[in-house]
This record gives sequence, structure tokens and C-alpha cells, in this order.
Amino acid sequence: MRVFRNLDEISRNNGTVLTVGTFDGVHLGHKHIFDKILETADQKNMRSVVVTFHPHPRIVVSKNYDLKLLTTFDEKVEALSKTGIDNLVVVNFNYEFSKLTSRQFIEEYLVNKIGLSEFVIGHDHKFGKDRGGDENTLKELGAKLNFKVVTVNPVDVDSELISSTKIRNALGSGNLFLANKFLGRYYSFEGKVVKGATRGRILGFPTANLNIENEYKLIPKAGVYAVKCKFKNEIVYGVMNIGYRPTFVDDGELSLEAHLFDFDGNLYGELLKVELVKRLRDEKKFNSKEELIYQIEHDKRLAIRELGK
Repeated sequence: MRVFRNLDEISRNNGTVLTVGTFDGVHLGHKHIFDKILETADQKNMRSVVVTFHPHPRIVVSKNYDLKLLTTFDEKVEALSKTGIDNLVVVNFNYEFSKLTSRQFIEEYLVNKIGLSEFVIGHDHKFGKDRGGDENTLKELGAKLNFKVVTVNPVDVDSELISSTKIRNALGSGNLFLANKFLGRYYSFEGKVVKGATRGRILGFPTANLNIENEYKLIPKAGVYAVKCKFKNEIVYGVMNIGYRPTFVDDGELSLEAHLFDFDGNLYGELLKVELVKRLRDEKKFNSKEELIYQIEHDKRLAIRELGK
């Protein structure tokens, strides 16, 4: 997949089938749209294009909105690269851009700069200033500007429609199973391994302490998770605690600590990608060190069973 950060870099070609959106999470509902684009592009010998925005529009237009992203920009690009789409166009979303009407955006950006034959959208697609553009607006513009609009039906899992908002809510409430099902993959995040208080090593369970640099990245509900971790070209499995360490200190600072199975290397300074496979339990406060150690041993056994290790 070719990534264009400047519209001047991509050649204009009317033989283009495309879609536009933020696509946070790149979930199964989004994939349904991409599959339709690929099917059309293959049948009609056209190029496939996805147009997205960076930063996320809410960061620009809703300063006080508590935005939490399922995918950082780099994670979104990585996920999109696995869909089979040929080209990704990234539009710099700033205050001036946010003032464009839906017609201005379609005509100036998509028709005049990229070229457009078919526009594939989801059932609830909104775009342009104040999200004033919808399916009817697009069809009116398509008739005037000579492109076809194709609407893709919503995707449901167990009779529930998929959306990024529902995935965020599921992660926030601890329903990792539903979030992973809607995503079509394990929810993940990446962080740099930093030095911690070494309590885990003292207890006999050394941990990798993660620092998530992106302030907008959604961290799921506090609790204990079975995880699959990747760093460099190595894959290791473990159990992670996301929470506030109430047994030792409750300073309100969230910590992410992973105990990795059968690993004794030095990870300080390394980037560690963590995939959440299974949520095991809520975080809890223990009355003694011995009680905590017993619970960690139990968590480890349960995680090993869940991970098939």
C-alpha cells in the first residue's frame, strides 16, 4: 500500500474507487467497505483508494472532548496495509479544513485532485462541515460531478451492529471478548519498557512496565489480562495487570505491567506491542504479600491455559 501525505503526490485518475473516513479501529465493519472497494476495483480495473484524516477531527473541532482512540495513526496505517487497498491518502485535518462544506471537499479534493468514478460509503456516512454531508448529499453531487455512490450495508455480530463507539464502550467496561470480536483481531497497544519499582521481581514475578506515549490511546478497564507480546522479531506470552496497584500504593497513576513467561532478557528501552487475548479478572487489593503472590500464581496458570501455552 502506498501512503500519500500530500495530495500533490498522487496522480489524478478518474478510474478510482474510494472511500473516506477516520476508520478508528479498522474494525470488521470498515473491512466490509474495503472489501467492496477491492471487489469493484478488480472487476472494473480501477485503483483502490482510502482517504483518511490526521489528526483525528475531534482533536481539532472539539477541544474539550475526551477523545480515546482505538488506533493511533501508525496503528491505523498498519491495519489498513493488511486490507489489500492500493493507496492511502492522508489529509491534514486542521481548523481551516474543518470549515470546508461537503461539496467543497468532494469537488476540490476527491474529484479535482484524486479523481473519482465510484464512492463507497457505510450506511451512516457523514462528512464535511458539521458533518452536514450524507448519502443523499453524495448522490446529488455524484449526479452533477459524474461519479457513482455505492452504500454498503451495516455489519452485525450476533445481531448487534459494529461501530467504533461500541468497541470503545466494550473496552471501557471490561468486555474484551466483544471488542475483539468486533475488531476481528486482538485489541493492542504499544509502549516503551521503562524502569518500575521492581516490586514484581521482589515477589518472584518480574514485570515489564510500559509507558504509552500517545495520550489519546484508549487503555481498557483496569484488570488482569492474558497477553501476547511482540518486540523486534520475537513473540512472548504473559499476564498483564492494568491498574493502580492498590495493594502497594494508590496514587491514582495508571500502570501497565506485564509478566512474561519463559523470558529473562533485558527489555528496558524496547518497544513492546501487547495484544490482549483474554480478560481474566478485575484488579483488587490484597491484605498481604502472601495473598498477592498466591493470586499471581493463579493468574499465571489461568493465562497459560487460556493462551494454550
